[in-house]
Amino acid sequence: MTGAGSVHPLRARLRSLRPAAFGADPTGARMERIRRSPNFADGVFQNPVAARHRPSGSALDFAKIYFSKDARLHRAPALPVPLHPTTATDLARPPASGLRLTWMGHSSVLAEIDGHRVLFDPVWGERCSPFSFAGPKRLHPVPLPLAALGPVDAVVISHDHYDHLDLPTIRALAGTDTVFAVPLGVGAHLERWGVAHSRLRELDWNESTEVKDVRLTATPARHFCGRGLRNQQHTLWASWVATGPEHRVYHSGDTGYFPGFQEIGAAHGPFDATMIQIGAYSEYWPDIHMTPAEGMRAHLDLQGGAPAGIMLPIHWGTFNLAPHPWAEPGEWTKDAAEEAGQTVALPRPGEPFEPAGKLPVEPWWRAVSHPNAHPWSRPRPAEVVAEPRSDDLDLAGER
Repeated sequence: MTGAGSVHPLRARLRSLRPAAFGADPTGARMERIRRSPNFADGVFQNPVAARHRPSGSALDFAKIYFSKDARLHRAPALPVPLHPTTATDLARPPASGLRLTWMGHSSVLAEIDGHRVLFDPVWGERCSPFSFAGPKRLHPVPLPLAALGPVDAVVISHDHYDHLDLPTIRALAGTDTVFAVPLGVGAHLERWGVAHSRLRELDWNESTEVKDVRLTATPARHFCGRGLRNQQHTLWASWVATGPEHRVYHSGDTGYFPGFQEIGAAHGPFDATMIQIGAYSEYWPDIHMTPAEGMRAHLDLQGGAPAGIMLPIHWGTFNLAPHPWAEPGEWTKDAAEEAGQTVALPRPGEPFEPAGKLPVEPWWRAVSHPNAHPWSRPRPAEVVAEPRSDDLDLAGER
């Protein structure tokens, strides 16, 4: 007879044969803690607002759009993506204001907060896939080698999808002294990959941990999880707040829009900067990723409903994960920011900036996009045309 936290020998044997990139399932005390979570019910983690995480609509219609020659052309840059050339040199100088952000591509951001360094969702691998020979491949190189990044006090993971939790990157970081802050259940993956249990901080929503002078808080998000062949929803997904003595930032991870942004902002904001997911959206999965307009709305919610702080768009430009054109998220976020009166930073990959200093704001992607990749503005609602008056009709008839 086996105990509640035990694993059947045959099942354990099968798990040991899985590819390392699949990670590991939570078991034992970790699984018992998951079951006690207020966000776990009916055998799975629950979203704060109902969300469909499987594509809706016709699979055939989606395939026609996704695999059409013209659409595939526009989902990649026409020329090499311009990386910031002096990232390592720039990072060697401490930020004058105490807060600096460096977008490394996709959702990977190095946040330097009041003398400490927090690395969000680091992905230095060539593909976001369990396989080295298949799956979405980088559209640009990493701005600098991981080893050149320098010491990191904390690595923060939003969830366990391949474009946010990367096996080669974690294995490289496992040999450092960094602390890993992760949502419930994700620690099982990291332990399999060589991260010591003592260096893990596994949090439920609204729980916090202190890493030196920075407080890291896991906050709700509207998404899902899964790496293996079976998606059991036994690992949590989260957004994150990082609070230093003088500055605070927010990283959305992956999420659909939901009213909880207002609650997060009320509890932890306002923020000097937010890092908001604005790419890989589609009408086929509207509940789990945000459009640029929704991302802007989320930022404003987090800031109490009015423009404040700096918004850094993330989750775009590095991997081809949705039907929309490659540069569309950046362009439409720029439009949404202008309409809202919100300041937005638009760095090239690897370009550090201080929210209190001069911001990168040029649409650098235009120079490397296909000419017809998308309109250089977000579609607006059609203008309402006034009904013609009867005398207008009469005059028209006389002509």
